[in-house]
Amino acid sequence: MRESVQAEVMMSFLVSEELSFRIPVELRYDTRDPYAVRLTFHLPGDAPVTWAFGRELLLDGINKPCGDGDVHIAPTDPEELSDVHIRLQVGCDRALFRAGAAPLVAFLDRTDRLVPLGQERNLGGFEVDLDEALDRILAESRQNEQNEQNAG
Repeated sequence: MRESVQAEVMMSFLVSEELSFRIPVELRYDTRDPYAVRLTFHLPGDAPVTWAFGRELLLDGINKPCGDGDVHIAPTDPEELSDVHIRLQVGCDRALFRAGAAPLVAFLDRTDRLVPLGQERNLGGFEVDLDEALDRILAESRQNEQNEQNAG
């Protein structure tokens, strides 16, 4: 069984109302993390930046505004399926991208053929992988706390 789906789309990076430029963005979906999609933005002059967020968030955002926190996705025109705005935020820094809905829908369709939406929990080993990842995160957190205590 194939374990991942990839696509590359061109998006507009909207710097301001007057300035935007097109950049390649790699879309990736992997069955090892079946709830998430990853978007890697290739900005000129910078190292690629990857964001991971819910596959369902991307799907919902194509049709209606959605997202809380750092990721907001909304259609540019709620009346027709044309373009989508993806706004990413870290602290006070924001980046706004505009993508065609069609390539996003095509990518999501391919992910759905790999793992149908709502069937993510049925993947063998996902629960074990999740438990291992959480254990690793907790161990690293405890180690960082100990290092801070020892340093202070």
